[in-house]
Amino acid sequence: MLSKSVKSIPEILDSQTGTCFSFEVLPPLKGKGIDRLFGSIEELLPWNPLYINITTHRSEMVYKSTPDGLYQKVTERSRPGTVAVAAAIQHRYNLPAVPHMICSGYTRAETEYALIDLNFLGITNLLLLRGDKAKHDSSFTASEGGHRHATELQQQVNQFNEGFFLDGTRMDIVTGEKFSYGVAGYPEKHAESPNMDMDLHWLKAKVDGGAEYIVTQMFFDNSKYYDFVKRCRDNGIKVPIIPGIKPIINLRQLTLLPQVFNVDLPQEFATELLKCKDDQEAKAVGVEWCTRQVKDLQEKGVKSIHFYSHNALESVKRILERTF
Repeated sequence: MLSKSVKSIPEILDSQTGTCFSFEVLPPLKGKGIDRLFGSIEELLPWNPLYINITTHRSEMVYKSTPDGLYQKVTERSRPGTVAVAAAIQHRYNLPAVPHMICSGYTRAETEYALIDLNFLGITNLLLLRGDKAKHDSSFTASEGGHRHATELQQQVNQFNEGFFLDGTRMDIVTGEKFSYGVAGYPEKHAESPNMDMDLHWLKAKVDGGAEYIVTQMFFDNSKYYDFVKRCRDNGIKVPIIPGIKPIINLRQLTLLPQVFNVDLPQEFATELLKCKDDQEAKAVGVEWCTRQVKDLQEKGVKSIHFYSHNALESVKRILERTF
């Protein structure tokens, strides 16, 4: 079992020599068991991940048929259970779990209940994010009683750390350790940001507000990560900046990832993918490219790499075999 006091992510990084890695998992779909998730985690354990992130998913509007043949609009969350999954992982594998907490689709009260549960469970590491817009919205809209920005979510976590509930009342008994949290960074700028300078302005505000580390959006050109780190340092952002990378696993991602995540693929990489006849060939090219990225990051002394491993478990394993 983990000791009562779980180290923060920066403390974990400070204690390491060489390059380490982390990865993220999705909670099982509603109605599915957790055994398959455990199996996926156990495939990567031989390479000693330092921690595991657990994503959070908002509720979406869906239409369900009623007995009278009509349709009713309801909200439904396809992947509930982030807090429970984080607890199961942390206590089963003796590894720090890092649940994502998002503004999107959540009220302040729901966030407070989640913080209380996490506090009871001894889960003290978080990744705070605004989250994506709802599928039915043209732009991001906060839930009624919810946060509009990650900075507002930070303020709520900070207030909880100081021993106060949402309504300003003081907790009678403060149990457990304070939460330590990271935030997202965008080497190629957030899609909604007007320019990189504004993006860095808000990132610094998050760090000044208490964020202890940054995990980047995926990138496929390491020079963009190095440039991003330099610009952050020049702007007074001194916390660890963990590169997030993702192996491409099919041909569709050649156009989908740039469109959805506002990232560029280097010409050399795109050219090799265009030569592929099928998804298996594309997956092999994705492994080769991501392996090159990892080796270069290791050679440059980067302390930790985060893998976006959703649907890419096999590829991540092959990359780890070649690099760790």
